[in-house]
This record gives sequence, C-alpha cells and structure tokens, in this order.
Amino acid sequence: MFYRKLYQYLLDWKEKPDHKPLIIRGARQVGKSTLVSEFGKEFRHFISLNLEKSEDRRFFDNLERTKDIIEAIFLRSGTPMTGEPTLIFLDEIQESPKAVSQLRYFFEDFHSLHVIAAGSLFEFAIKKVPSFPVGRVEQVVLHPFDFEEFLLATGLQDVLNELNKIPVKNYAHETLIELFNLYAIIGGMPEVIKRYIEEKSLINLGDIYSNLWQSYRDDIEKYASNSTERKIIRHIIDTAPAEKERITLAGFGNSSYRSREAGEALRALDMARIIQLIYPSTSIEPPAIPDLKRKPRLQFLDTGLLNYSLDHQSEMIGLRDLNGFCRGRIIQHLTAQQFQVRSLSPLFRPLFWVREKANSNAEVDLLHRYNKFLIPVEVKAGGHGMLRSLHQFVERSKHKYAVRLLANNCSIEKLKTPSGIPYLLMNMPYYASTKIHQYVQWFVENS
Repeated sequence: MFYRKLYQYLLDWKEKPDHKPLIIRGARQVGKSTLVSEFGKEFRHFISLNLEKSEDRRFFDNLERTKDIIEAIFLRSGTPMTGEPTLIFLDEIQESPKAVSQLRYFFEDFHSLHVIAAGSLFEFAIKKVPSFPVGRVEQVVLHPFDFEEFLLATGLQDVLNELNKIPVKNYAHETLIELFNLYAIIGGMPEVIKRYIEEKSLINLGDIYSNLWQSYRDDIEKYASNSTERKIIRHIIDTAPAEKERITLAGFGNSSYRSREAGEALRALDMARIIQLIYPSTSIEPPAIPDLKRKPRLQFLDTGLLNYSLDHQSEMIGLRDLNGFCRGRIIQHLTAQQFQVRSLSPLFRPLFWVREKANSNAEVDLLHRYNKFLIPVEVKAGGHGMLRSLHQFVERSKHKYAVRLLANNCSIEKLKTPSGIPYLLMNMPYYASTKIHQYVQWFVENS
C-alpha cells in the first residue's frame, strides 16, 4: 500500500459525528479500491461489495427496503449487527443506479454505518439515477500520484522533507530536479510506479501503459449508443495526444467529424476523467469563470500516459530542464496536473488566461487564486522579454504579483512591464508546483 494524501481525509471523515456516505470519483486504475481496502483496516468490520458482480449487485436489484438491503449484506458477509464500527464499501457503484439512490437512506436511516462508494464512470450512472441524493453524500476525487506521493512511494521521505521547506534550500535543488524529471517520464499511475519500484527500470513499463489505454477505450465505448459513436471515441483517444496547444473541435485529429460529433466524444472522455477539456478564463480577479465559447486545451489523466502515447520517454531521459522539451508542452501539462491534484473537489479544473483582441492576443499558462487575487503563472524559461502575455495580465490587474515556473531555484525579481508598471516576479522551481499555494503565500507575505 502506497500512502495517498486522501487517506488523511478519510481518517477525518471517519471521526465526523455527522458523516455522510462518501463517493470517491476518479478514472480507472488510480487506486480507489486499494485505498479504501486499506482504510477498511481502521474499522472493526469491513464489508466490500463489487457491483460489477451480479451476486453483489442483486442486493440492490432485488430488494427495495433499505433495512432489508443492510440486513442481507451483513448476513451474507457473516458480520454481526452489534453497532461496532463498520465500513461498507460499494465498489463500481456506477453499475447500479439503485445503489446510488440508496445512499440517501443509508445516511438517513443507518447513520451509524460508514459507507464509501467508488466509481470510475460515475458520471454516466448519474444520468440513470431517478433521485440523486443531493445533500446526503460527500464527494471527492482521487487523482494519479502527485510528485509528493511519488517521493513517498519510492522511499524518499528525506527528499520530501526538503521539498516541504519554503523555499527549497539550494543544496536540495539538483536532487529534486532530477527526481521530478524522472516522475515526469513515469507519471503517477499506481501500477506503473509499482513496477518501476520493483524493477528499478523504465524498460518494462510499456505494456502497462498500453493496457491502460486499451481499458479506457473499452470502457468508454460501452457507453456509446451506436457503432458510429464508438468509432468517433476510438479516433479521439488515438489522435488526442498529438493535438497541440488549444484545439478546434471540427475536423479534430485530421478527421471529417463535425464539431458536434467530436464535442460529444470529448465530453464523454471528460466525464470519465481520461481527457479533460480545460477552458480559458478572461478574468483578472476572482471568480475566474471558464469561457466555454473559447478554444480549450486538453488535459490528460496522467502525463506519463501522454508521454508514452507520444513516444517521448526515451528522449526525456537525462534532460535537466523540461521547459525546452517539446516546446514546453510536457512541463506545462505536468504542472497543470499538479495544480489539479491539490483539490479533492470533482468540480475543480485548472484554468489558463487569454485575451483575444485584434492583433493583440495573449495567453498565460495557469491561474492560481490566492485570497482576493488571481495570480498569473507562466511555465517557461527565457528572459523577461518572453513574458509578453504575463505583462498584459499584470497591466490590467489590481495587484502586482506574478509567478514563473522554471528549472531554477526560487528567487524574487522587481520588474516593470513595457508600459512602466512595476511588479514582483517569483521564479519558482517547477518541481514545487504542488506547493503553489504555500509559495504564493510566502511570496506575498515576504515582499
């Protein structure tokens, strides 16, 4: 069992006197079942059902009363109903819309029980649920391993201790750069990390990536209503990794598909959390609202999977600065992934900023909200002359803070935009992107 940050959330949830059934969402193979099975050891009794199996699903298919369902589950598992701490785990709950509806009554009528449900394609199941238990459940999302979890899995607690220092000390910088670049190659899928740890080699990871992609394709195709939709989804999965920058739906992947057809396929993949659509914002202060009329970027579940699909991994071995690789696309994608895993909310998406005017387009890679500020974050190397878009944001903003993620250690510069507006730029190591909030807080408080 590798440590996951969500485990602490589960421990806190267990102690809540008003705990609600908890739904853990996330793509297949990110470790949901393993996490909950390990968490089950915190209870006197642990009952696990996999609703992909008909013998487990039948409790919800054949019984109507919540009391009958609970008693049948306890009876089948041989668990005494004594009131001792008990966790019921409903894995792959998307296979039973009736089970989703029952979560409401588990909360209202059997509040002493702890219930966790998990589903990799939960968004598809919601459509079939006649009465979703709004306000009666909690929902969180489990992502692939972030860099901090990767360090723990590989037994590098001492390196993580150095990463937790804000800012990182100079003596630890080169070690963290090397390890983050290794993490960029491997990615954060648990099975891949497990194989790497066992063999201490990158050579035999390819079959795992390949099997993951195939399982995602097979899963999503099940939810297509006809052969044409399945064909489009297959095409999108196969061609999406090669798309660069922001995408156009019509003709996606050099196809003849119309905007509506490609959009429906991409939204299905988005619902499954395999390939998400990340829309820009035009806001310069909170709230940063995504503008759905503008071209989105694609954010893949895991950068390791993206690198495998592009056959980039061998080229990345030995690189020190990922900003210069693939025109910065990989490091931009990975830092956006690190921004996203900081949130447990299924609704959270990273955002980037655009200003699209005649002869004056600008785009900032990421936005980070800090109190009443939206902080622009650029992911690139190069001198101050390469910060044209960031300058446009700063000149319109009510604050004068900006961040640049690069391979250097932390520093703060006093700069001016071309029109003479003074601002402060924090150069922040990109391996610390999971610590963006702590760094921005340190930056603002110490400037």
